[in-house]
Amino acid sequence: MLTHWVTHVLTRHLFILRNSECSSITLSLRRAKRHSSTLPVDDLDRVRTLLQLCADRHYISPGQTNVELFRRGVSCSYGPLGMELRRNLLEQWWRSVRRSSAQVFGINTLSSSEDAGTGDGRGPLRIVRSGNVKQLLEQQDLSKEELIQKLQTLLQKSPTVRTNFLQGALEQFVPSLELVNRKLPFGLAESGPCFQPSDASAEITQTSLVWFCSPRTSSQWLDHWTRQRLKWWRKFALSPSDFSSSDVPEEELEEAASRGVKIVFSFPWGQEPLETLWSRGNTELLQTHKGVRSKLQCRDGRKSVPHMVSVTGNMDRGVMAYLSNSLQHLKKEDGKKKLQQRKVLKLHPVLAPVKVALDIGRGATVELRQVCDGLLQEFIEAKISAWPGYLETLPTSLEQLNTKYDEMGVLFTVVVSENTLESGLLQVRSRDTTIKETMHISESKNFLSRYISAADNT
Repeated sequence: MLTHWVTHVLTRHLFILRNSECSSITLSLRRAKRHSSTLPVDDLDRVRTLLQLCADRHYISPGQTNVELFRRGVSCSYGPLGMELRRNLLEQWWRSVRRSSAQVFGINTLSSSEDAGTGDGRGPLRIVRSGNVKQLLEQQDLSKEELIQKLQTLLQKSPTVRTNFLQGALEQFVPSLELVNRKLPFGLAESGPCFQPSDASAEITQTSLVWFCSPRTSSQWLDHWTRQRLKWWRKFALSPSDFSSSDVPEEELEEAASRGVKIVFSFPWGQEPLETLWSRGNTELLQTHKGVRSKLQCRDGRKSVPHMVSVTGNMDRGVMAYLSNSLQHLKKEDGKKKLQQRKVLKLHPVLAPVKVALDIGRGATVELRQVCDGLLQEFIEAKISAWPGYLETLPTSLEQLNTKYDEMGVLFTVVVSENTLESGLLQVRSRDTTIKETMHISESKNFLSRYISAADNT
């Protein structure tokens, strides 16, 4: 009976166990598989193919638990390509909110705070060592009241972790007023790791924009940011229709919100939210600053305490969405007229973690590698991400290399051969068209730079 009661108390306080003995975390991950057995065969095959490809091609680290974290849209152990894809996505997110309005400022707040809450009215999320809880429960001489008191003391002394960036933006509101001369609207943006309040073992890479505006325009601003965000997600998509928006039902609204909208992606197993937008009013702002209205009032035709529109995104799920959206199965004929399938990650050029792969064909290996070394340095200086495939020691055919780089999502493959040593000419193959062009080595850097720049400006 006491054990049941303790479980109830700890659940109410949303604590996290950080201890090697907590095997229950692993078990919960296994239980979190989403309806795999109920998916149509084609969709199930697609999911398996994508997850296997991501593990094989350096997007995520292998292992069932890690793959399951990735599929759930939470932070996992990324490989080099996955880290670069997420970095590119975060960079584009920041550029998009800055371009949407000149009055967006970046902030960086503490990951823990005395006022940190879950956003659902259940109080802060705290980290508690399981050993400390175990010691309390083993004290048989404690009465129920004494145990309650000791548990409450333990929880109060335990550090909190953030589940969103809203509180940080609320605290930064007053100091930021000087930057805008108390004129509305303006926004505060931040990104970084946050814990999921509904799943204490899961961490996500979250983005946040809190937009402060006049009360009479908050509804229009919610519509504005919904259009902007949906347009942004679709900009980098191979199939834009997979991204859509929908209103949050009234019964699912957060306590402080009057309206809500979700930007969702259609995965093979169903729709999942990528970003959530809320029209929040000014109650939380007044609570944070103890209701002193005079220091909160801004100018927008008239003096008023601003309302807020919050935009919260999950970039780990965004990475998963773009990988799922970009995977294509293309049919091709080999030299013997046999029909084969070709898997390609057609990631947008701006998001693709590797823009060019460098490899060698026939010729003097030492000299060809020296040429590749020089080209690699040029690409690095031009900020073109390159994959040094020429360092691979195992013999591989060009056909196998093309298959590998297509599955990695590499935009172009540059092959240096004996012909390069004689005439300076090399071969450049496009991922999207499979067309092979011959160009002079001196032109390759400018060609790639122009292509990436053009893709960024569309």
